[in-house]
Amino acid sequence: MALAVLMSSCASPQKLVEKGDYDRAVQIAVKRLAGKKNKKVKYVRALEDGFAKAQEQDMAEADRLKKANRPEYWEHILSIYEGVEYRQDLVRPLLPLIDKEGIKANFRFIRTAALIDEAMDKTVEYYYNSGQNLLASARNYNNKYDARKAYDEFQQIKNYRRDYKDVRALMNEAIELGTTHILFDVRNQSPTLIPRDLIEDLKRINVRDLEGPWQVYHVNNTGGYDMDFKVVMNITHAEVSPGYIKEREYVDSKEIIDGWEYVLDDRGNVMKDSLGNDIKVDRWVLVKANVLEVYQHKAATIAARIDVVDANRHELLDSHDLAVEAIFENYASTFQGDKRALSKETKRRIGNQPVDFPVDVALLYEAAENLKPAMKNKLTATRL
Repeated sequence: MALAVLMSSCASPQKLVEKGDYDRAVQIAVKRLAGKKNKKVKYVRALEDGFAKAQEQDMAEADRLKKANRPEYWEHILSIYEGVEYRQDLVRPLLPLIDKEGIKANFRFIRTAALIDEAMDKTVEYYYNSGQNLLASARNYNNKYDARKAYDEFQQIKNYRRDYKDVRALMNEAIELGTTHILFDVRNQSPTLIPRDLIEDLKRINVRDLEGPWQVYHVNNTGGYDMDFKVVMNITHAEVSPGYIKEREYVDSKEIIDGWEYVLDDRGNVMKDSLGNDIKVDRWVLVKANVLEVYQHKAATIAARIDVVDANRHELLDSHDLAVEAIFENYASTFQGDKRALSKETKRRIGNQPVDFPVDVALLYEAAENLKPAMKNKLTATRL
């Protein structure tokens, strides 16, 4: 990027004019003339020439597009006129522009205000008519995609005219016609009796996280909307395993430094270093500890099937299976022997006590909480 800017600033305006890059020629020439007392002839001529040719080129293109009589061309025509205005504003602060030889440069300015107003009106009119046609299709054929495209067309108008005719009301109608309404429900189809409160808790999932700009989820159709789709989470299996306890005995062992001892030679004498000091080394010993571990385990499993149904045609569009678990685990350990032999994992469990197993309902609720993000992930991948 820096290299491109450097090359641009070093480019010759005259060469750029020859290559037909008129606007860059104008911009660089203006930059080299601005603030200079003695205006170099070559830059003044390049600016004069590049400006005239850019103006001629743009106005010819605008006239060509006008003659095509295509309403969708008006936005391009508008951008051309705005480009002409920008170019003129770039040169205007230099006027009158006289080179160091005393020759005054000649620039033909175009009155762009009326041209821009006309092009802007035509652009807005095009988007308004296009949006109305799309909205009529949405009304007549219940075409949500046309309603959304109509909204986009009306949104374009706000780039040019903040309050244009009845655009705000039409945008609201487009939102109403283009929005997909989805009813979310949870049903228990498993042979297990699941508390009603748990089913209601699953319904309280934050469905707002699933919504896009044109999708609205409903848990209860209290607003009387006509639903486009139904998303039903059918619980197909729910089970809580009995709690079980497993005891395990094992030995932790470790070699550790336990003090020091003298280094002896072959004759049993203490060896000396070069300074005459006794040589000592660490004394390594193997320590052990007998560990009794008590492991408790209990789990709840919930399996479900998410069905996506077209609410109008009563047709199954998609189906996803998922399963989640909630696991209770507890370790409690005691030991006999040297504590220094214990591993980090064993140390974490020493002092823990066996605890009461959680009740079945509590584990089911925990599994239900795990089910919510799993369901969200599945639905996020489903386009409605």
